[in-house]
Amino acid sequence: MTLMTKMTRPARHEGDPEILETGPSSRNWADSTGKGLGWFSLALGAAELFGAKKLTKTLGVEGHETLVRAFGVREIVAGVTSLSADEKVGVQSRVAGDLLDIAALGVALATSRKKGNVAMALAFVVGATVLDAVTAAALQRRHARKGPTRDYSDRSGWPNGREKSAGAAADFSMPKDMAQEPQAAKASPTDGSTSPASRQLEAIA
Repeated sequence: MTLMTKMTRPARHEGDPEILETGPSSRNWADSTGKGLGWFSLALGAAELFGAKKLTKTLGVEGHETLVRAFGVREIVAGVTSLSADEKVGVQSRVAGDLLDIAALGVALATSRKKGNVAMALAFVVGATVLDAVTAAALQRRHARKGPTRDYSDRSGWPNGREKSAGAAADFSMPKDMAQEPQAAKASPTDGSTSPASRQLEAIA
């Protein structure tokens, strides 16, 4: 029995159907991972946008706060897109952003006075890039159109073709019970548009 069934039990009537167990989800691991990456992008983007000074100090690249904030905005946009119906586009944009991060960290590694911290950040971004790329490829395959586009322009809508269907109704034979006059009509003969029963009602009125 599902949690929803338990919660709605007080409002249910005896004999109402109940959901004993749910079926398999139409979502696969790529969909779930894509949504998870979307939430991660939002968190990372907020950290870069509002904590740019702390990040540049940790990496030893003070003075580049504007660039870090720009990367933060990019992450937030990618996160929102990944959580929308266009999750494939969102994850693909994360891959492009990862490449920019790797390039920026590569430059920082050569100029920073805290190379160890930059190297750790670079290793983290490389791992995230692999996950993003694998997820983006899986979503691409999942949402790709399968098989050729079908053409129904030659269909007429008639099962055996328009020519064979023409005049088919003329061969229809009505069943006898449908062709007979209803017994109720014989029991209540009408006079014009008014039945005897209605005339009595009119007279009483």
